[in-house]
Amino acid sequence: MSTILELKGVNKRFGKVVALDNFNLELRAGEVLGLVGQNGSGKSTLMKMLAGLQGPDSGEILLRGEPVRIRSAAMATSLGIGMVHQEQSLVPNLTVAENIFIDKPNDATRGGLYRWGALFKAARAQLDKIGVDIRPEALVEELSFAERQQVELAKVLAIEELVDHPPIILFDEPTSVLNPDEIKILFREIQRLRTRASIVFISHRLDEILEISDRVLVMTNGVKVADKQVDTIDRDDLYTLMVGHERETKEREHTQTVQSSRPKPRLSIRKLTDGNKFKNLDLDVAKGEIVGLVGVQGSGAEELCRTIFGAEDSVTGEILLDDVPALCQGPRQAVSKGIAYLPSNRRLEGMLAGRTLVQNMVITYGLEYGRSRFLVDYKAEEAAATQWMSRLKVKATSGKDRINRLSGGNQQKVVLGKWLMSKKLKLLLLDHPSRGLDPGARDDLFEAIKEQARQGLSIVFVADTSEEALELADRVIVLRDGQITASYDLQQGVIPSQEDILRAMI
Repeated sequence: MSTILELKGVNKRFGKVVALDNFNLELRAGEVLGLVGQNGSGKSTLMKMLAGLQGPDSGEILLRGEPVRIRSAAMATSLGIGMVHQEQSLVPNLTVAENIFIDKPNDATRGGLYRWGALFKAARAQLDKIGVDIRPEALVEELSFAERQQVELAKVLAIEELVDHPPIILFDEPTSVLNPDEIKILFREIQRLRTRASIVFISHRLDEILEISDRVLVMTNGVKVADKQVDTIDRDDLYTLMVGHERETKEREHTQTVQSSRPKPRLSIRKLTDGNKFKNLDLDVAKGEIVGLVGVQGSGAEELCRTIFGAEDSVTGEILLDDVPALCQGPRQAVSKGIAYLPSNRRLEGMLAGRTLVQNMVITYGLEYGRSRFLVDYKAEEAAATQWMSRLKVKATSGKDRINRLSGGNQQKVVLGKWLMSKKLKLLLLDHPSRGLDPGARDDLFEAIKEQARQGLSIVFVADTSEEALELADRVIVLRDGQITASYDLQQGVIPSQEDILRAMI
């Protein structure tokens, strides 16, 4: 099997942070190379380098045996290298069709004029490759997050028609926002692509890596620590290579003492209605309870969390927090009542990209650490932020690092820490909290969430998978089309099978 892409002794630093250290890689024709590592191991830096978004400080990149310097994303495209970004690269106020061909020459956009019919037809052909019913003429800003990810994939697949040689397709966490059916479609497309392309596939879901890859490369601190054929390793082996120790296999403890009645709720929702997303929804959450919401895309789980946080309009019904009305008219009011929300799209909605870690963490609750209109106690703020960075195991040189220089997983930890810093927090809403986290970081995050619950914080989270809900939650709520279709109280010993949850979901 011939070598298509090779990296030799590549180095990349960001200040004191070493992203890639004398890194070597070989990608062969027609193979799927799985790439795994903890957050901050250098995976995203490597992908951005191959996609022309960053250059190496030193070392050599060979493409089909010839040295290349990939100076821009446009140059990468012309060389037949395309990337499905974890952090989406679409232009919201352009149509799906325009986004697919924005960086590619085609007959429908020559001479600065659009032949809309031809452009929509060409875009439809790319969307049909992955079997999605998205209108080419739709504005990207009208699409859901998962639909935008599908457009990202269609945009990259259009490279196939631009080059005479097999392309290289880079997938950076492509499944993080997809439901099981959409993941099956993606994997089917990858199996099709491998007959005429070479693929690099990043995922923190180790089962996916083992399912779709031929070979897996493990990274730690910018260094390659293992390069294995997938038929020689299993999930536990991968975890150990990534984290440096075996995973603890202790079972989740559930109390099985049946109570005659549930404790008094901290959060009480009655007849909550948003005409398009849910109707007459009732839910109680006790003090210190962790409630996991499970459902397919469009089930209403994400919208419910946003509604409680005051981020959705035209809502009727009743929300009480400690018996006080809490149907909030905006996030500011929700924060004042002790409600926090971690959005799924943390880069756009949860952080200030150009600011430091400390600035991001204290921006909401600075008043609790000595901030006033005229004075700022910088030492108190930095001490509190640094403490939470340590508790959440954020990988950074100091609190003065810019948040956009961190890996996606470490950015998520900072955004979570921003909320946990409050001394008055009562309810924490988490929308897919483990999305983008490696297995080790995910375990650390779950332990931090459980510790907050033990201290009395009520937590509602939207789970990525039913397995995640069963691992973390005290009670699992299944939603379908905005309605609760099943409720399982794990603390009372009601442990459903994954099949039970799946039937309730669909």
